[in-house]
Amino acid sequence: MDNEILKMQTVEKRFAGTFGKSKGDSRDLRFFAAPGRVNLIGEHIDYCGGYVFPAALTLDTVAAVRKNGTASTVRLAATTLDGVYEFDLEDIDRAKTLRWGNYQAGVVKELAEAGLEIGGFDMVFHPTVPIGSGLSSSASQETVTGFAVNALFGGKFTPVELALAGQRAENNFCGVNCGIMDQFASAMGRKDNAILLNCATLEYEYVPLDLGDNLLVLANTCKKHALGASKYNERRREVTVGLEEMQAIERTHGVAVPRDNLCSYSREELKAYAPEIKDDTIRKRVLHVVSENIRVREAVEVLKKGDLAAFGRLLREANESIRYLYEATGEELDAMFDAAISFEGTVGARMTGGGFGGCTVNIVRKDSVEEFERHVARLYTEATGNTPEFYACSVGDGARELT
Repeated sequence: MDNEILKMQTVEKRFAGTFGKSKGDSRDLRFFAAPGRVNLIGEHIDYCGGYVFPAALTLDTVAAVRKNGTASTVRLAATTLDGVYEFDLEDIDRAKTLRWGNYQAGVVKELAEAGLEIGGFDMVFHPTVPIGSGLSSSASQETVTGFAVNALFGGKFTPVELALAGQRAENNFCGVNCGIMDQFASAMGRKDNAILLNCATLEYEYVPLDLGDNLLVLANTCKKHALGASKYNERRREVTVGLEEMQAIERTHGVAVPRDNLCSYSREELKAYAPEIKDDTIRKRVLHVVSENIRVREAVEVLKKGDLAAFGRLLREANESIRYLYEATGEELDAMFDAAISFEGTVGARMTGGGFGGCTVNIVRKDSVEEFERHVARLYTEATGNTPEFYACSVGDGARELT
């Protein structure tokens, strides 16, 4: 049976057991899905106005939703959790204290403040994106919430507007200063394509992801990262300082109107200005951001030419930059990367996501995947004592209603 149908049946069963079966009227169940994402290259630069290169995964969140006949009661549940998580639309800020469901509540608040008239509803989530893996489980749940609520209550928001609502929810309601990449990829993904996205302008281009005789294999360190409690927000502050430093240095060089984001600097400008940044940590952060943005565009060009070996080399360079200049990996991700690149059949590898835990993305020959997993698992467990998980993934479509 089709995997999508199985997911729908799973979430429908939980919905019926929690909120009752459909009555065949206007409250009938509707089903939606939104994927997680893998960012192939371009890490920690979406909030610096840079280019990123994500792809939507077939790992996703499927949700069932139905109006519940109340004016303002929202009830949420998940197939992976016990209980029901409830909030009131009239006092939605109290949902910030929910043990689970605050990301969804933040999206609902953003849509309501944007003018959508929302009434009470029940919603059950069936996530297959591993939590804390760096594959954007939170964006998947935000995006499926936005698409479902928009459709259920007759909204006219576009997929891009719903992605932006998800980002605002994470920034304003949940306290994570993320950029737009995760929600954009979840909302706008296309099967067998990655997205070259300019995060400063939201201009984007679909790029066919032809891996030939290779597969994407995601290797999960099984160390969860909690962005709100990690050094993610600290990195945001550091690059803000880095931009201010670069702008001040530009002025001393006679530039009347300095650049307005770090990723707008060229390689030549980086070489000219960065050595004048006195703080070593801030200088390293700037070096990563500017060089990573340049690397994304180079990676897309070699991929379009079919030069997968060059693409793999750029992934490795990107990992070295995020590891040593941005310092956003940690023992587990470093051990996973080192194990992956020591395997002969690995075309390219790097950490992906917010870092400080989560996954690496690896391009591996199809006929070597099982051997790759055994090799990496052995070395990773020897180095960390942890047991990893692996997902051989396909690139799928973005958020949509299921029928």
